[in-house]
Amino acid sequence: MLALLCADVVRPDLPWLVSNPSRFLRPAVQATRDPEGFARLETAGPPADQQGRHASEARKAIAQILVAFGGRIEDITVGDCLARLQCGSESRGIRLAYVWLRDLGQLAPDGPATLLTIVNRSGQVGPAGLVDRYNLQCGPVRDLIVDYLTERQPNLDYSSLRGLSTVLASNFWADLERHHPGTDSLRLSAETSTAWKARLASKTIRKRQPNGVVAEVTEPRAHASIIKQGVRAFYLDIAHWALDEPERWGLWAAPSPISDGECSHKKAEQQQKSWADQRIRERLPVLPALVRAANRQLKEARARLDALSLAPLGATFTVLDETFTAPMSTQRSDGRPRTAVDANGQRRDFGTEEKRAFWGWATIEILRHTGIRIEELRELGHHSIISYRLPSTGDIVPLLQIAPSKTDQERLLLVTPELADVLSAVVSRVRNERGVIPSISSYDQHERTWNPPMPLLYQWRVTGEDRRIAETTIRRSINGALKASGIVDSSGNPLRFMPHDFRRIFITDAILNGLPPHIAQVIAGHADINTTMGYAAIYPVEAIEAHRSFIARRRSLRPSEEYRAVTPEEWQDFLGHFERRKLALGECGRAYGTDCIHEHACVRCPVLVMSASDRPRLVEIRDNLSERIAEAEREGWLGEVEGLSVSLDAADQKISQLDERDERKTSPVFIGVPTFERITGRTIR
Repeated sequence: MLALLCADVVRPDLPWLVSNPSRFLRPAVQATRDPEGFARLETAGPPADQQGRHASEARKAIAQILVAFGGRIEDITVGDCLARLQCGSESRGIRLAYVWLRDLGQLAPDGPATLLTIVNRSGQVGPAGLVDRYNLQCGPVRDLIVDYLTERQPNLDYSSLRGLSTVLASNFWADLERHHPGTDSLRLSAETSTAWKARLASKTIRKRQPNGVVAEVTEPRAHASIIKQGVRAFYLDIAHWALDEPERWGLWAAPSPISDGECSHKKAEQQQKSWADQRIRERLPVLPALVRAANRQLKEARARLDALSLAPLGATFTVLDETFTAPMSTQRSDGRPRTAVDANGQRRDFGTEEKRAFWGWATIEILRHTGIRIEELRELGHHSIISYRLPSTGDIVPLLQIAPSKTDQERLLLVTPELADVLSAVVSRVRNERGVIPSISSYDQHERTWNPPMPLLYQWRVTGEDRRIAETTIRRSINGALKASGIVDSSGNPLRFMPHDFRRIFITDAILNGLPPHIAQVIAGHADINTTMGYAAIYPVEAIEAHRSFIARRRSLRPSEEYRAVTPEEWQDFLGHFERRKLALGECGRAYGTDCIHEHACVRCPVLVMSASDRPRLVEIRDNLSERIAEAEREGWLGEVEGLSVSLDAADQKISQLDERDERKTSPVFIGVPTFERITGRTIR
């Protein structure tokens, strides 16, 4: 049979070839059918993608396509790859083979960029398809719901349209057909509507019990009022449209079985607010411990990976008081393994552990410094990092551009030095061998559409493809850092963080530390200040009243002329203040309009801002102070000794601060991290 297949005498179909695998098929086909084509495949993609099990599966999938359809590798089309994909069995191999063929430029230019667009992504479905998911028995009502959704579709995004179809077709009408067979009109009796509301108040779910058994449990439905609101709007819209188009909607106009008072979800919102506040009060104090645990986990993961890279193949090595055994061989192009066996005989993938530890650390740092949403985090790109040059002083101000998401509002956030270090580490990691960040297509889970290729920061390479990191992977990375920290809640169970908890913590911490609520609203990107105050785990009335009292008290104590419009001369004097802060030793950080409180003894001043370039000058000052103290002690100038000692202590403290900053930047977390000017995506003026 192998000889007949290589000679192209018989052509079995792909399902038969997949269900009858042979390790001799690919070498034989490669040697007899198209050796030149297989040689070209060796040049497709990075060398690392040509090694390993998935690369072998990719070559086998190409050999199966040649046996089933004939021809050479240059004759393979997108349809051939789809046919092999539909056969299942090691889909990663055919996906990698598709990437190779695409890189060789022999596939159709209008074909999909990756087979993931067909495997896991369904795309948008029309109103009819959304309703038909629930197999409604009453055809006229089914058509009515489809017409209603079609009428509402232009004013709704796809996520809202899909949710409304679930409310009307599943939660409302499918439930009526299941419990009240024969119902064919929107005019419901009092008994029917009352029974439906009673069933809507609770839901049955499958939940794992403490003993490990999965059982069905009944619990209150948290969003019952939102479902009632959607059904009531359905009735009211039809009644309103019946006045303009009675021939189309008049037949279905009926009194709404739900009153306005039944749609109120104020109590549910209060319960949600109380639940969220309790989560933040419990998680805000342990955030520093989580940050330290994520940093420690990343250092330990890198230490294990580095020790494995240095260990000979098959040797036993010890790292972090753990003993591992390196594999006897590896198929990687660099010749270094990524997995090892621990003392218990379990195989551990140090490469995967290091990747998850890095992205867990980066996610925690970015979320806690910005307060952005999880979908905004995954949409950060290289072009989101902006360097803005001030027109007056020429200083560079780093900014982070947040793409419109929930509220369709774009905003810019100021990048702190700590956040700049994290972004630099991320950019350094995702750059390819050419020094650029690959542009990849990402899938919008809410709108069910593919976004155009962008240089996203949250991406990694899997099976020869550059993919955006999944939201599930990000959540697991955060949970991995939590597990390493050992933090527990009040009941002794492991504490869990959701990505949105960092947003609530960011806003709460900002307001509690004196940031005005309306400024926090702008930073968070909320359309209403009440939404911002809802995130803050404090009482809104107290915060707003305290802020208003602060404004009124400040205005009553300060001269009224300070609230007039400033003149051009005053504005220029204000800008000149920041230029006059430059000193021979760093910069003075005192506020505008304030005098020097240390009589220009800058070494003692706590607001002196110094950089690493000022350290040699500071060392000279410290040595000179030591010599002057020695001279004063010899001469008996005790008052001079006391004053110079204060300056010497201040100089030593500032040198220690500079050394600690340099040590932090040169730690393993920041190895190879470029400066902000080198990682910025673009510069605006």
